[in-house]
Amino acid sequence: MKPARTPRTLLAPASWSDLPKGIYHREALEGELKPWFAKMYGFHLLKIGNLSAEINAESCAISHQVNVSLSGEPAQVRADPLHLPFAEKSVDACLLAHTLPWCTDPHRLLQEVDRVLIDDGWLVMSGFNPISLLGLCKAVPFARRSPAVKNRMFTLMRQFDWLALLNFEVLHYSRFRVLPWTKQGGRLLSTHLPALGCMQLIVARKRTVPLTLNPMKQSRSKAHVRQPVGATRQS
Repeated sequence: MKPARTPRTLLAPASWSDLPKGIYHREALEGELKPWFAKMYGFHLLKIGNLSAEINAESCAISHQVNVSLSGEPAQVRADPLHLPFAEKSVDACLLAHTLPWCTDPHRLLQEVDRVLIDDGWLVMSGFNPISLLGLCKAVPFARRSPAVKNRMFTLMRQFDWLALLNFEVLHYSRFRVLPWTKQGGRLLSTHLPALGCMQLIVARKRTVPLTLNPMKQSRSKAHVRQPVGATRQS
């Protein structure tokens, strides 16, 4: 298994239109995200990356949505995603729409997201599935030049391990769009063979467990033991 951190410089696409059939990929992802956006609440939604900024999140109850990226038109905050300029526990939800595939250090990015998220905050991640027709294109020499194939692809199990180390609870995961070159993505195949979907989605929440016990709660949980009474009494 190759290490997640890489010294190579990865050039992320500035828009979904820069990817082959990228508009179809974005619309499919928005369809998967719509029911989950309706469940999110809070004050601040952070969209990290240019692709995240183009995701339609009108169905989300979080009205204040901030786009963060190093460059690009949709960016509202110019910053390195590996060094987010936000205070700890100040963001209610984070969207990483195909951000990890072009990230040089996914571990560091997830740590930054964990730092700025509040307790029980939402994390939404998407990417390309290496175990799919799109992932098989990596073995074809002339297909490797495509931006959709040239990016890094991580399996769901590997991403689950990263989230478990940060104490995230995975609420939902899915794969969809088996045929990446068609508009519908193969609805019948996506229904019966979802594991071969070229796109994958993870919805998780940050869980915080206190490392030190509350002394007040600890004292209440203890059973009170009465003083021992002697078996005989001297007169």
